[in-house]
Amino acid sequence: MRKVGLVLSPSFQAICFVAFAAFEVANKRSREVLYDLHVLSEKGGPVRSSFGMEVLTEAFDDNEFDTLLISGGLEVLSTSPSMAIYLQKAAKSTRRLASICLGSFALGEAGLLDGRRATTHWRYARRLQEQFPKCSIDMDKIFIADGQIWTSAGMSAAVDLAVGMIESDHGAELARTVARGLVMHHRRAGGQSQHSALLDLDAKADRVQTALTYAKRNLRMPLKIEDLARAACLSPRQFTRVFRSETGTSPAKAVESLRLEAAKLMLDQSRLPVEDIAWEAGFRNRERMRRAFVRAYGEAPQSIRMNAGPLATI
Repeated sequence: MRKVGLVLSPSFQAICFVAFAAFEVANKRSREVLYDLHVLSEKGGPVRSSFGMEVLTEAFDDNEFDTLLISGGLEVLSTSPSMAIYLQKAAKSTRRLASICLGSFALGEAGLLDGRRATTHWRYARRLQEQFPKCSIDMDKIFIADGQIWTSAGMSAAVDLAVGMIESDHGAELARTVARGLVMHHRRAGGQSQHSALLDLDAKADRVQTALTYAKRNLRMPLKIEDLARAACLSPRQFTRVFRSETGTSPAKAVESLRLEAAKLMLDQSRLPVEDIAWEAGFRNRERMRRAFVRAYGEAPQSIRMNAGPLATI
């Protein structure tokens, strides 16, 4: 059994508890207590969230934890000297120290990000880098595991972080079971971008969403207008009109965005040859993918791969 603590500061965001939901589901689906969950704070007692809800907590003590999660708020929360000292001591005995969203600033204040790769909410990534220059901040990751230190992006990324930990502890099958139990539409790997092509397209109509989901699952196919229209149960002419009205772009441009997103993730998180990635993402050949990357990102796939750094150890 692994002892897991969630450290709260005043004005924490309640969505931090989504990480605990993942561990709870793991306990339920495995039919044993894999994770012993504790909610902690500096002084113990009730701690008020950003919208006023109070949560009863245990005070810091000398108990050792397998994993400590540091909560975040809507803004960067102040880190008291005693909190920084607690985290420094915990780093000597805790297998994993993890921040949820802006909780990364508390790890930075404790000196635990020095010499490591980390991420946080994209709006605060530059501030984190400026405040802790000895850390390498990657604002385009859902979560990063660099040795003992795990950091995650914006609040909903806490569930991806927790499921990633469950996979690390107990394997991919339990992680998939937990993701299904949480009704996760799509499980995001740590290296996935914080910016989602599907979210940017912002389609509201079910038929358009169905077509986009079909495209994302079948990127290796040519994905002609007729294919997408068939998935949406519309004629090609109707589909093109509805799609542009819903998303503000053409189906071809949308499919290219999905392919770019998938290829970039493979460049970051795998060591597949670029030619294979071009095929898997549906670009068909390396040169066509290179031109798409230059248009979208201003650099070639090989440059993105070289800048990705080592793979996270999960």
